Amino acid sequence: MASPTLSESPKSPTPSHHAGHRDRLRARFAEAGGPGLADYELLELALFRSIPRRDVKPLAKALIARFGGLGGVCAADLHQLKEVKGVSEKTALDLKLIEALAVRMAREQVVGRPILSSWSALLDYLRTALQHAATEQFRVLYLDKKNRLVADEHQARGTVDHAPVYPREVVKRALALDASALILVHNHPSGDPTPSHADIEMTKLVISAAKPFNIVVHDHLVIGRERTASFKSLGLL
Repeated sequence: MASPTLSESPKSPTPSHHAGHRDRLRARFAEAGGPGLADYELLELALFRSIPRRDVKPLAKALIARFGGLGGVCAADLHQLKEVKGVSEKTALDLKLIEALAVRMAREQVVGRPILSSWSALLDYLRTALQHAATEQFRVLYLDKKNRLVADEHQARGTVDHAPVYPREVVKRALALDASALILVHNHPSGDPTPSHADIEMTKLVISAAKPFNIVVHDHLVIGRERTASFKSLGLL
């Protein structure tokens, strides 16, 4: 049998266009970090892990268009994410992991510190956790005598415009934690943080329930998409 000629030698596999794009994107991120990339490119990098062999640029752009931005993508629930063509359970979980890490890092800036003197860090944390949530959530920050965070707990989850709150349960939990003060927090999925009449009346009920036990309500914060409303700043406390 004749020996194979050079032209018959096996050829090295040609690198795929997608692989080259991924390498270039990783190199740009390594050199310039996040500020050097567009939002959809950062999302592409995150998608590489769970989608190893496909061009994910169209998916990254589709996710941002569907949910309004990176924050909206990561805040969407698993069911909503999996409704987008190309998003598997694994991909959706990876995106939720990003949200969990962001919230945890923001929370680190307020744990163990006097909340009232770390107000900007507190607002950053609450916005990270709530500003893109699709349903209304009511949570209570329980503080000790030095205004340090004892617990941050969800009191209620609701619909797009309502979360049921029970003032006696809020106070009962404060007593169990030996908390001396509270900060009430909830979000408005509509994006407008203007307190509603129901918000104002509910806050009055919590204050009335807490007063006999010398538990102070420092503020009630309403988290919107772009702004945060403070009952104290608005003169509603």
